[in-house]
Amino acid sequence: MPQITLNVNGIKRTVAVETTATLLDVLRDDLGLHGTKKRCEAGDCGACTVILDGRAVASCLVLAVEANGRSVTTIEGVRGNAGLDPLQQAFIDKGAIQCGFCTPGMIMSARALLNRNPHPTEAEVREAIAGNLCRCTGYAKIVEAILEVSRRG
Repeated sequence: MPQITLNVNGIKRTVAVETTATLLDVLRDDLGLHGTKKRCEAGDCGACTVILDGRAVASCLVLAVEANGRSVTTIEGVRGNAGLDPLQQAFIDKGAIQCGFCTPGMIMSARALLNRNPHPTEAEVREAIAGNLCRCTGYAKIVEAILEVSRRG
């Protein structure tokens, strides 16, 4: 089995992986980062979204060996030393969390957007989370939470 090295949430991690293992499998099964959700395994639902070298990606569509040497941020990595990421707090404050299953993927898509565009339009927010499915909220509160964080800067 090949070994890969990832920078996961700021920590260098080396793991032996099957050549067919996805980044999602390695994060959950080998590194114990269960905040990244496993759902459709076809890149359709967004539950497994992580930030790979600054871009939101469906980790179920990335082979682990393709991520070798790259930087990965999971939902466990967005929280800072001072507490929750502003997006996490805004999701709570705005009631953008229902069952919570889609929330990590939504936050990762939103974090990637705000990192590259701190003041997106509503249309840009909706486009950024378009690959993330929520069966509970109807998206209005999620969009409101993301825009609130962008207004605060």
